[in-house]
Amino acid sequence: MGKDKLRKFAENKTFWNVVEPTREEVINNFSFKGKWRKEFFKNENPIILELGCGKGEYSVGLGRYFPDKNFLGIDVKGARFWKGAKTAIEYGMKNVGFLRTQIELVEYLFSPGEVEEIWITFPDPQIKYKRAKHRLVHPDFFEKYKKIMNSEGSVHLKTDSEFLHGYANGLLQGLGYEVLASHHDIYGAPEYELPSYVREIKTYYEKMFLKERKPITYLNFKLHS
Repeated sequence: MGKDKLRKFAENKTFWNVVEPTREEVINNFSFKGKWRKEFFKNENPIILELGCGKGEYSVGLGRYFPDKNFLGIDVKGARFWKGAKTAIEYGMKNVGFLRTQIELVEYLFSPGEVEEIWITFPDPQIKYKRAKHRLVHPDFFEKYKKIMNSEGSVHLKTDSEFLHGYANGLLQGLGYEVLASHHDIYGAPEYELPSYVREIKTYYEKMFLKERKPITYLNFKLHS
């Protein structure tokens, strides 16, 4: 392992806004479950997740837009979200945190209704059929999200993968879930009516894809009737 990664891992351990539980701690009555507002954020504001947060651009970006909401980036790779955690601390943002764990454990991390929204930003599309169950918009993940989201909550998906966008769209329609917005090229069609932060906040990969002239898609949907 490189020295830079080791340095970032060491720094993460000193950050107040980073939680790094073991798998055993997560599945055996995780200490923050149902208590994120009171014991971590120390307020009663809504909680929004960024799954597979990478460098944490959306967690930090949304935290700036909405200081009256709490944002938690989740990723298994702590060296990636180190940048987001450090940025949030430097800006004095008390409403942004990061959690290092596997996303498939999400139902063990939060109590029913504890989460208001979920953002999934540029996930691996897992194109091969045998990898379908690992897609973050697979029906199995939908069931996990439903367990932790409140009845008014919604999920946002931004991706450069037209395959994943189409797969998710078809899946949602087939399962009878409500699609609130579906756009195939949010920058190429500025007439789309979208909240400003959908376009203004860009991840590292999004900037890279835009340089390659790849269309960026957006999907917003509800999992509760």
